[in-house]
Amino acid sequence: MSYYGFPKYVSVGEKRAKAEKKIKQLKKKNPGIQPVIIEGRSLAKTWWGKEWNHNLERYADFSNRIGRGRSYVRHMAVLDLKIKPGKVEALVSGSGSRPYHVLIKIKPIPEKNWAAVRQSCKGKLGSLKKLVTGKFSKELGSMFTQERGGLFPVPKEIDFDCSCPDWAYMCKHVAATLYGVGARLDQDPGLFFVLRKVDINDLVTQTIKESKKDLLLKAKKKTSRVIEDEAGLSDMFGIDLGDEIKKEIKISKPGNNKKITATRKIEQIISNEKKGIPVSRVIEKSGMAPQKVRNILSRLKKTKRIDTVSRGVYIIR
Repeated sequence: MSYYGFPKYVSVGEKRAKAEKKIKQLKKKNPGIQPVIIEGRSLAKTWWGKEWNHNLERYADFSNRIGRGRSYVRHMAVLDLKIKPGKVEALVSGSGSRPYHVLIKIKPIPEKNWAAVRQSCKGKLGSLKKLVTGKFSKELGSMFTQERGGLFPVPKEIDFDCSCPDWAYMCKHVAATLYGVGARLDQDPGLFFVLRKVDINDLVTQTIKESKKDLLLKAKKKTSRVIEDEAGLSDMFGIDLGDEIKKEIKISKPGNNKKITATRKIEQIISNEKKGIPVSRVIEKSGMAPQKVRNILSRLKKTKRIDTVSRGVYIIR
Protein backbone atom coordinates (compact mmCIF):
# COMPACT_ATOMS: atom_id res chain seq x y z
CA MET A 1 0.00 0.00 0.00
CA SER A 2 1.26 3.52 -0.72
CA TYR A 3 0.31 7.03 0.34
CA TYR A 4 0.08 9.99 -2.04
CA GLY A 5 2.07 8.07 -4.66
CA PHE A 6 4.92 7.17 -2.28
CA PRO A 7 5.67 3.58 -1.26
CA LYS A 8 4.82 2.57 2.30
CA TYR A 9 7.71 3.10 4.72
CA VAL A 10 9.35 -0.13 5.86
CA SER A 11 11.67 0.04 8.87
CA VAL A 12 15.14 -1.51 8.97
CA GLY A 13 13.92 -4.06 11.49
CA GLU A 14 11.05 -5.13 9.22
CA LYS A 15 13.40 -5.48 6.26
CA ARG A 16 15.84 -7.66 8.21
CA ALA A 17 13.01 -9.76 9.64
CA LYS A 18 11.67 -10.33 6.13
CA ALA A 19 15.14 -11.30 4.92
CA GLU A 20 15.69 -13.71 7.84
CA LYS A 21 12.36 -15.40 7.09
CA LYS A 22 13.29 -15.76 3.43
CA ILE A 23 16.69 -17.20 4.32
CA LYS A 24 15.08 -19.84 6.55
CA GLN A 25 12.74 -20.82 3.71
CA LEU A 26 15.60 -21.12 1.24
CA LYS A 27 17.72 -23.17 3.67
CA LYS A 28 15.01 -25.82 3.82
CA LYS A 29 15.44 -26.41 0.09
CA ASN A 30 19.16 -25.66 -0.07
CA PRO A 31 21.08 -25.95 3.24
CA GLY A 32 24.23 -24.78 1.46
CA ILE A 33 23.14 -21.18 0.83
CA GLN A 34 25.50 -18.49 2.12
CA PRO A 35 23.73 -15.22 2.97
CA VAL A 36 25.69 -12.00 3.41
CA ILE A 37 25.24 -10.68 6.94
CA ILE A 38 26.73 -7.29 7.82
CA GLU A 39 27.46 -6.77 11.50
CA GLY A 40 28.15 -3.24 12.70
CA ARG A 41 28.32 -0.02 10.72
CA SER A 42 31.13 -0.89 8.29
CA LEU A 43 30.38 -2.80 5.11
CA ALA A 44 33.89 -4.27 5.25
CA LYS A 45 36.45 -4.49 8.03
CA THR A 46 39.58 -6.15 6.61
CA TRP A 47 42.12 -4.77 4.13
CA TRP A 48 40.89 -6.97 1.27
CA GLY A 49 37.20 -6.20 1.86
CA LYS A 50 37.76 -2.46 2.22
CA GLU A 51 39.99 -2.23 -0.85
CA TRP A 52 37.49 -4.21 -2.93
CA ASN A 53 34.78 -1.65 -2.10
CA HIS A 54 37.12 1.31 -2.54
CA ASN A 55 38.21 0.05 -5.95
CA LEU A 56 34.60 -0.07 -7.16
CA GLU A 57 33.74 3.34 -5.75
CA ARG A 58 36.67 5.18 -7.30
CA TYR A 59 35.61 4.61 -10.92
CA ALA A 60 33.16 7.08 -12.44
CA ASP A 61 31.41 4.19 -14.22
CA PHE A 62 30.37 2.76 -10.87
CA SER A 63 30.60 5.53 -8.23
CA ASN A 64 27.21 7.08 -9.03
CA ARG A 65 25.39 3.76 -9.10
CA ILE A 66 26.93 1.32 -6.65
CA GLY A 67 25.56 3.26 -3.68
CA ARG A 68 22.12 1.86 -4.54
CA GLY A 69 23.20 -1.45 -3.05
CA ARG A 70 24.43 -0.28 0.35
CA SER A 71 21.09 -0.42 2.13
CA TYR A 72 20.18 -3.67 0.39
CA VAL A 73 23.28 -5.50 1.59
CA ARG A 74 22.89 -4.03 5.10
CA HIS A 75 19.31 -5.32 5.30
CA MET A 76 20.38 -8.89 4.45
CA ALA A 77 18.85 -8.74 0.99
CA VAL A 78 21.74 -10.80 -0.41
CA LEU A 79 20.30 -14.19 0.48
CA ASP A 80 23.06 -16.25 -1.11
CA LEU A 81 26.45 -15.35 -2.55
CA LYS A 82 29.07 -17.69 -3.94
CA ILE A 83 32.44 -16.73 -5.37
CA LYS A 84 33.84 -19.02 -8.05
CA PRO A 85 36.71 -18.72 -10.54
CA GLY A 86 35.90 -15.71 -12.68
CA LYS A 87 32.36 -15.19 -11.44
CA VAL A 88 30.01 -14.38 -8.57
CA GLU A 89 26.53 -15.89 -8.30
CA ALA A 90 23.93 -14.46 -5.93
CA LEU A 91 20.27 -14.47 -4.95
CA VAL A 92 19.02 -11.04 -3.90
CA SER A 93 15.66 -10.25 -2.36
CA GLY A 94 13.64 -7.51 -4.02
CA SER A 95 10.10 -6.23 -4.28
CA GLY A 96 8.90 -9.45 -5.88
CA SER A 97 7.99 -12.65 -4.07
CA ARG A 98 10.95 -14.50 -5.52
CA PRO A 99 14.59 -13.48 -5.18
CA TYR A 100 16.43 -12.23 -8.25
CA HIS A 101 19.37 -14.08 -9.75
CA VAL A 102 22.55 -12.03 -10.16
CA LEU A 103 25.55 -13.14 -12.18
CA ILE A 104 28.75 -11.10 -12.21
CA LYS A 105 31.60 -12.17 -14.48
CA ILE A 106 35.10 -10.85 -13.86
CA LYS A 107 37.98 -11.37 -16.24
CA PRO A 108 41.27 -12.83 -14.98
CA ILE A 109 44.10 -10.47 -14.10
CA PRO A 110 45.99 -9.64 -17.31
CA GLU A 111 49.19 -11.65 -17.49
CA LYS A 112 51.39 -8.55 -17.73
CA ASN A 113 49.80 -7.16 -14.54
CA TRP A 114 50.26 -10.46 -12.72
CA ALA A 115 53.88 -10.72 -13.82
CA ALA A 116 54.57 -7.21 -12.50
CA VAL A 117 52.91 -8.01 -9.17
CA ARG A 118 54.89 -11.25 -8.82
CA GLN A 119 58.12 -9.40 -9.48
CA SER A 120 57.28 -6.74 -6.91
CA CYS A 121 56.54 -9.36 -4.25
CA LYS A 122 59.90 -11.12 -4.49
CA GLY A 123 61.57 -11.02 -1.11
CA LYS A 124 58.96 -8.65 0.31
CA LEU A 125 56.29 -10.99 1.64
CA GLY A 126 57.10 -12.25 5.10
CA SER A 127 54.41 -14.96 5.06
CA LEU A 128 51.13 -16.05 3.58
CA LYS A 129 49.47 -15.11 6.81
CA LYS A 130 50.51 -11.48 6.38
CA LEU A 131 49.32 -11.50 2.78
CA VAL A 132 45.78 -12.71 3.54
CA THR A 133 45.43 -10.42 6.56
CA GLY A 134 46.64 -7.40 4.60
CA LYS A 135 49.64 -6.85 6.89
CA PHE A 136 52.25 -6.02 4.30
CA SER A 137 54.22 -2.94 3.34
CA LYS A 138 52.57 0.19 1.96
CA GLU A 139 54.71 -0.30 -1.13
CA LEU A 140 53.07 -3.64 -1.87
CA GLY A 141 49.66 -2.25 -0.97
CA SER A 142 50.10 0.50 -3.54
CA MET A 143 51.13 -2.05 -6.16
CA PHE A 144 48.10 -4.25 -5.43
CA THR A 145 45.62 -1.37 -5.62
CA GLN A 146 46.99 0.77 -8.44
CA GLU A 147 44.47 1.53 -11.17
CA ARG A 148 44.70 -0.55 -14.34
CA GLY A 149 47.84 -2.31 -13.21
CA GLY A 150 47.18 -3.96 -9.87
CA LEU A 151 45.15 -6.89 -8.63
CA PHE A 152 41.71 -5.32 -8.51
CA PRO A 153 39.40 -5.31 -11.57
CA VAL A 154 38.56 -2.23 -13.61
CA PRO A 155 35.01 -1.64 -14.94
CA LYS A 156 35.75 -3.02 -18.40
CA GLU A 157 36.76 -6.32 -16.77
CA ILE A 158 33.39 -6.63 -14.98
CA ASP A 159 30.18 -7.78 -16.64
CA PHE A 160 26.91 -8.31 -14.79
CA ASP A 161 23.34 -9.45 -15.28
CA CYS A 162 20.24 -9.55 -13.05
CA SER A 163 16.87 -11.21 -13.57
CA CYS A 164 14.99 -8.19 -12.18
CA PRO A 165 12.92 -5.93 -14.50
CA ASP A 166 15.11 -2.88 -13.77
CA TRP A 167 16.90 -1.96 -17.00
CA ALA A 168 19.35 0.39 -15.28
CA TYR A 169 23.05 0.02 -16.12
CA MET A 170 23.64 -1.25 -12.59
CA CYS A 171 20.53 -2.21 -10.62
CA LYS A 172 20.51 -2.22 -6.83
CA HIS A 173 20.62 -6.02 -6.75
CA VAL A 174 23.92 -6.08 -8.68
CA ALA A 175 25.24 -3.23 -6.51
CA ALA A 176 24.32 -5.13 -3.34
CA THR A 177 26.08 -8.22 -4.67
CA LEU A 178 29.26 -6.24 -5.40
CA TYR A 179 29.30 -4.96 -1.82
CA GLY A 180 28.52 -8.48 -0.68
CA VAL A 181 31.77 -9.65 -2.28
CA GLY A 182 33.66 -7.20 -0.05
CA ALA A 183 31.94 -8.66 3.02
CA ARG A 184 32.74 -12.19 1.87
CA LEU A 185 36.43 -11.30 1.46
CA ASP A 186 36.39 -10.26 5.12
CA GLN A 187 35.63 -13.89 5.96
CA ASP A 188 37.93 -15.50 3.42
CA PRO A 189 40.49 -13.29 1.62
CA GLY A 190 41.70 -16.29 -0.38
CA LEU A 191 38.50 -16.09 -2.42
CA PHE A 192 39.86 -12.93 -4.06
CA PHE A 193 42.50 -14.98 -5.86
CA VAL A 194 39.91 -17.64 -6.75
CA LEU A 195 37.72 -14.95 -8.31
CA ARG A 196 40.58 -13.43 -10.30
CA LYS A 197 41.76 -16.88 -11.42
CA VAL A 198 45.36 -16.55 -10.29
CA ASP A 199 47.55 -18.76 -8.12
CA ILE A 200 48.40 -17.16 -4.80
CA ASN A 201 51.38 -19.50 -4.60
CA ASP A 202 53.08 -17.36 -7.23
CA LEU A 203 53.40 -14.54 -4.71
CA VAL A 204 54.86 -16.59 -1.89
CA THR A 205 56.76 -19.49 -3.45
CA GLN A 206 60.15 -18.03 -2.63
CA THR A 207 59.13 -17.31 0.94
CA ILE A 208 57.91 -20.88 1.39
CA LYS A 209 61.10 -22.35 -0.08
CA GLU A 210 63.23 -20.30 2.26
CA SER A 211 61.16 -21.31 5.28
CA LYS A 212 61.12 -25.07 4.53
CA LYS A 213 64.35 -25.68 6.37
CA ASP A 214 63.15 -23.83 9.46
CA LEU A 215 59.83 -25.68 9.40
CA LEU A 216 61.59 -29.04 9.13
CA LEU A 217 63.81 -28.26 12.09
CA LYS A 218 60.75 -27.36 14.16
CA ALA A 219 58.99 -30.51 13.03
CA LYS A 220 61.90 -32.70 14.08
CA LYS A 221 61.71 -31.15 17.53
CA LYS A 222 58.04 -32.21 17.58
CA THR A 223 56.84 -28.65 18.16
CA SER A 224 53.69 -29.37 16.15
CA ARG A 225 51.62 -26.66 17.84
CA VAL A 226 54.26 -24.07 17.00
CA ILE A 227 54.06 -24.82 13.29
CA GLU A 228 50.30 -25.41 13.15
CA ASP A 229 49.72 -22.07 11.41
CA GLU A 230 52.23 -22.93 8.69
CA ALA A 231 50.52 -26.31 8.25
CA GLY A 232 47.23 -24.54 7.77
CA LEU A 233 48.79 -22.43 5.06
CA SER A 234 49.84 -25.58 3.25
CA ASP A 235 46.27 -26.93 3.21
CA MET A 236 44.70 -23.53 2.56
CA PHE A 237 46.68 -22.73 -0.56
CA GLY A 238 47.83 -26.18 -1.70
CA ILE A 239 51.52 -25.44 -1.16
CA ASP A 240 53.83 -28.44 -0.99
CA LEU A 241 55.93 -27.99 2.14
CA GLY A 242 57.62 -31.36 1.72
CA ASP A 243 56.73 -34.87 2.88
CA GLU A 244 59.09 -34.66 5.84
CA ILE A 245 57.26 -31.64 7.23
CA LYS A 246 53.79 -32.96 6.51
CA LYS A 247 54.45 -36.09 8.57
CA GLU A 248 55.15 -33.96 11.61
CA ILE A 249 52.30 -31.47 11.22
CA LYS A 250 49.38 -32.41 13.45
CA ILE A 251 46.47 -30.62 15.06
CA SER A 252 45.48 -31.43 18.66
CA LYS A 253 41.84 -32.12 19.29
CA PRO A 254 40.58 -30.11 22.32
CA GLY A 255 40.13 -32.30 25.39
CA ASN A 256 42.00 -35.22 23.86
CA ASN A 257 45.69 -36.02 24.05
CA LYS A 258 45.52 -37.99 20.82
CA LYS A 259 46.71 -35.95 17.84
CA ILE A 260 44.85 -36.11 14.56
CA THR A 261 45.49 -34.64 11.15
CA ALA A 262 43.38 -31.78 9.83
CA THR A 263 41.92 -34.12 7.19
CA ARG A 264 40.97 -36.73 9.79
CA LYS A 265 39.34 -34.04 11.92
CA ILE A 266 37.11 -33.02 9.00
CA GLU A 267 36.18 -36.66 8.37
CA GLN A 268 35.17 -37.08 12.01
CA ILE A 269 32.97 -33.98 11.92
CA ILE A 270 31.18 -35.24 8.81
CA SER A 271 30.80 -38.79 10.16
CA ASN A 272 28.93 -37.45 13.21
CA GLU A 273 26.16 -36.09 10.95
CA LYS A 274 24.31 -39.06 9.48
CA LYS A 275 22.03 -36.94 7.25
CA GLY A 276 24.80 -34.71 5.95
CA ILE A 277 26.36 -31.44 7.06
CA PRO A 278 26.70 -28.14 5.10
CA VAL A 279 30.18 -26.75 4.55
CA SER A 280 29.39 -23.70 6.73
CA ARG A 281 28.85 -26.01 9.72
CA VAL A 282 32.02 -27.96 8.96
CA ILE A 283 33.96 -24.68 9.00
CA GLU A 284 32.31 -23.63 12.27
CA LYS A 285 32.90 -26.96 14.04
CA SER A 286 36.50 -27.36 12.83
CA GLY A 287 37.64 -23.85 13.76
CA MET A 288 39.84 -23.89 10.65
CA ALA A 289 40.18 -21.27 7.92
CA PRO A 290 37.27 -21.52 5.40
CA GLN A 291 39.49 -22.07 2.35
CA LYS A 292 41.49 -24.71 4.19
CA VAL A 293 38.29 -26.64 4.93
CA ARG A 294 37.12 -26.34 1.31
CA ASN A 295 40.45 -27.67 0.03
CA ILE A 296 40.29 -30.66 2.38
CA LEU A 297 36.68 -31.38 1.38
CA SER A 298 37.65 -31.24 -2.28
CA ARG A 299 40.47 -33.75 -1.76
CA LEU A 300 38.24 -36.08 0.26
CA LYS A 301 35.56 -35.99 -2.44
CA LYS A 302 38.09 -36.68 -5.21
CA THR A 303 39.35 -39.72 -3.29
CA LYS A 304 35.71 -40.82 -2.72
CA ARG A 305 36.08 -40.75 1.07
CA ILE A 306 33.06 -38.44 1.28
CA ASP A 307 30.08 -37.66 -0.95
CA THR A 308 27.47 -34.92 -1.34
CA VAL A 309 23.75 -35.33 -0.65
CA SER A 310 23.07 -31.91 -2.20
CA ARG A 311 25.10 -28.91 -3.24
CA GLY A 312 27.45 -27.93 -0.41
CA VAL A 313 26.20 -30.68 1.95
CA TYR A 314 28.63 -33.54 2.71
CA ILE A 315 28.22 -37.06 4.08
CA ILE A 316 30.31 -40.18 4.60
CA ARG A 317 28.76 -43.09 2.75
